[in-house]
Amino acid sequence: MPGPLLPALPSGPPPGTLPVPLPGAPSGPPRGLSAGAPSGPPRGLSAGAPSGPSAGLPSGVPPGLSSGWGAGGLSGLSPGPLLHVAGPDGPWEQVHDRLAGQGHALVHTTWGQWLAAALLDPGLRSLLGRDWPRYRQTATPAGRLRFAVSRMVLKHTAAAALQVPADALDLAYRPGGRPHLRGLAEAEVSLAHTDELIVVGISRSGPIGVDAEPVTRRPSFELLHPYVCTPDEAAELAALGEDERALRLLHLWTLKEAYTKALGHGMRRRFSAVGFRRDEQGRTVLAGEPDGAARWILATHLLHGRYLVSSARRPPREIETASRPAPYPLEETGLPPAATLGWQLPGSSGAQPT
Repeated sequence: MPGPLLPALPSGPPPGTLPVPLPGAPSGPPRGLSAGAPSGPPRGLSAGAPSGPSAGLPSGVPPGLSSGWGAGGLSGLSPGPLLHVAGPDGPWEQVHDRLAGQGHALVHTTWGQWLAAALLDPGLRSLLGRDWPRYRQTATPAGRLRFAVSRMVLKHTAAAALQVPADALDLAYRPGGRPHLRGLAEAEVSLAHTDELIVVGISRSGPIGVDAEPVTRRPSFELLHPYVCTPDEAAELAALGEDERALRLLHLWTLKEAYTKALGHGMRRRFSAVGFRRDEQGRTVLAGEPDGAARWILATHLLHGRYLVSSARRPPREIETASRPAPYPLEETGLPPAATLGWQLPGSSGAQPT
């Protein structure tokens, strides 16, 4: 019999992944720069700092939850950890090998590790290409650097995977904000960043979407469930304790953000129109898809014990075509514009590229 609608959640981070600083992660913006980000959590979220006996775990990962996390992600989902690349010099061989062998690769790094490269690269304008005007128009120095670094990571990842020069790639954006490499239909890319973390996904089998959120985010179930959950998902979450409900809602958010980014819709698609369930093997699949015939591979990883990183991609046997209809109708969110742009979780791109 199929399991519950939502995947099992961890009783804590996998062994050896208690919260530690990410490699090269800065403690704040470079000297003389302001963060350029709104202070405090977004509306409907609380900071959720750990305290008490569970202070050694990330906030929002309560003790006593059922286990289900493997070393590379949720039990039963796509294997293989994210690849860490510390800077433009790599190592990149594993990225090319992963794309060649598995048809996709997920890369993570921090903006701090790439900061010096962004500051000192004399060819930054050529590398950014059509993104150069947006880089120059970004209001704060820290915002400009974060923007530059995220595009550098994306282009270097794609260049390593495809074995072409990074500055030869032309990064553009489709309607809805999904980035794509002009003239390279055989490869699709996606980008997510939150706090100091940057994640890039690249796939040869069609669209890919990635999203990342800190496990310390505490989304308000009462505020967000009409916009994020299907009725079945909302009913299952409502029956849970507060901490587990918040973490599962955050997990749903990252999955739906990754899926809608892969479709190129972002937050223009009403998240509550997209449902997930678990198949007989315990894998997360789209509601309505028959077992064994999933058109999307959905996976979530717990990275460094601090971040949920979700991805959505086509199986290797399927190639996205422009004429393929979306499995769900595009709907308005029902939120006022300010809420649509403002309450989304930090690091989420919505309908615009991040």
